[in-house]
Amino acid sequence: MNPELVPVWAQWLVALLLVAGSLLALVGAFGLMRLANFFQRIHAPALGNTLGTWCTVIGSMVFFSMAGGRSMLHELMVSCFIILTAPVTSILLVRAALGRDRRAQPGWQDSPEGMTDVDDTGPDHGRASIKPDDRPRPSA
Repeated sequence: MNPELVPVWAQWLVALLLVAGSLLALVGAFGLMRLANFFQRIHAPALGNTLGTWCTVIGSMVFFSMAGGRSMLHELMVSCFIILTAPVTSILLVRAALGRDRRAQPGWQDSPEGMTDVDDTGPDHGRASIKPDDRPRPSA
């Protein structure tokens, strides 16, 4: 690998992608600090950091394909990991916060026996559902 063999246009493209990725990550960090509540705060870093990482990965692909002529397998694996983990992590954090907020409301309690208003066909079969406190429970 010889970085001096990278064309000038590719160097500028890589620099532009790295700066754009850094700015997007910075915007996500500012959004995390400045927005009002958790649900707004989770949005800015999730988008900013994911897009910033994508710009960095694409810049890495361009640079290392031009510099060494090697395949981009490592960068493709990183991008697949980001595609799979970033949205899942955000969804899990939001669901946990929604459950916390629902439990904090007066009149709501956990339902270990799975009694809810709607049919729950999820993997927990309703055991993690939340229901109002004043509903009558069937006797066993």
